[in-house]
Amino acid sequence: MLKPPYTRYDQLYVYNFDRIDLGIIDDPDLIGTWIEDDTAILFFHKEKKELVEAICRRSGAEIIYDANLDYQDWEAGLDITTFSVPPLVVAPLWEVDQLNDNEEEITIQLDPSVIFGSGFHPTTRLCLQTISDMLCSTPRQINTMVDFGTGTGLLSLGAAKLGVDTIRSYDNNPFACTVAEKNVGLNNCDTQITVMEADLRGVLPDTSVDLVVANLYKGLLLSFFENPDFWNARYYIISGFIPSMEEELLAALPMDKLKLLERRKSDTWRLWVLANTMV
Repeated sequence: MLKPPYTRYDQLYVYNFDRIDLGIIDDPDLIGTWIEDDTAILFFHKEKKELVEAICRRSGAEIIYDANLDYQDWEAGLDITTFSVPPLVVAPLWEVDQLNDNEEEITIQLDPSVIFGSGFHPTTRLCLQTISDMLCSTPRQINTMVDFGTGTGLLSLGAAKLGVDTIRSYDNNPFACTVAEKNVGLNNCDTQITVMEADLRGVLPDTSVDLVVANLYKGLLLSFFENPDFWNARYYIISGFIPSMEEELLAALPMDKLKLLERRKSDTWRLWVLANTMV
């Protein structure tokens, strides 16, 4: 995350350790730590060879790989800048001061960090646009929501800014939860959004809500579809898949209780809007 004196991301120095028990790492240039399976990936603003060697000595860890890259390269070559999904305007922290006052626009301030959900992946943008359309263009009574795989928290923030009262946002990445909590605070949505760490491959949280958003990889979607506890919401926004995956995913849907309301696409990615006919 961005902490003084840093006001934006430029270079990323990435170190992947072969274990997660590295001890306390207190360094002003640390962006954050990903925990993935049994490894830890540390991100810094500056090169940290001496610190990394010290961590290895005291913990017995070894480096699997290290890399130095531009922040744009981390974001697939894209420049993270302000964009609009009316009436929402999403601005990275380093561009918030450049925004013009417009009563018709609703601003979301975002620290994208190194977490999925900057808004520049087609599935994130598709989901945000669909949330906006559901809550504005064709209003439905959406008062409660679950966001599976929240990442930066952007989709939850969009829903909260458009009036959803109660949102539970889940991610299995502890650092993603930390980033999402920061973004919730930046946007004064603390009373609407609760961010929670959860391994979504295990027992599912309660889905008895108005809307479930699941922008996830195919394997996890299939696992959800096979779980009856997933199908307790009134509406679903499902994304994270390409056309070649649709047949398998469609076959896994319990269509005796669902209606496919809409298919959307962006580049090679797809999104579905589903309604639960049994709720």
